[in-house]
Amino acid sequence: RALLVELADHLEALALYEDLQHDPITGVVDLVPAAQTLLITFTDSDTCRTAAGPLACRRVKPRSRQESAVVEIPVSYDGEDLVAVAKWAGRPVKDVIRLHHEAKYLVAFIGFAPGFGYLTGLPAVLQMPRRDNPRTRVPAGSVAIADQFSAVYPQPSPGGWQLLGHTSLQMWDVGREQPALLSPGTRVRFTPVTR
Repeated sequence: RALLVELADHLEALALYEDLQHDPITGVVDLVPAAQTLLITFTDSDTCRTAAGPLACRRVKPRSRQESAVVEIPVSYDGEDLVAVAKWAGRPVKDVIRLHHEAKYLVAFIGFAPGFGYLTGLPAVLQMPRRDNPRTRVPAGSVAIADQFSAVYPQPSPGGWQLLGHTSLQMWDVGREQPALLSPGTRVRFTPVTR
């Protein structure tokens, strides 16, 4: 009842995800974008088999994001790994903060935990690997980086990302109409704040 479509990168996966939201195929139940794939679940196996051919031929162009809304995330840059990231990048801490908050981010996909958005747009100089020894508990609201992504931990959980700071913004709230603050395709801007 599902197809896993392999694509070149997160931009193609996001483009197909958005295209299928705006011009759906009959019988689609769920769409789940990831780094280089899109999982498409159908109502039944016959509908799934019928859709495979048209999906393989579908040509998709990325949508313009110029007019889409931006979610602003206030950040206190006081993370446990901020100094280590600065040392690794060979930059002063203030440059790491500036580079992180001046970048333009896009939610490529949601994964790991409900509401955990993988944000692309992290400057190359900050693309530091995950920690060798993950933490057993990362607080909710922790703003972090790992490899080519930035993210905000939506709830307390284990994690190996480099912690730059924290936000008081709730990323996941089941009391909201849309529990996840971020969704694939959302533009994000980090705004530095002081305590």
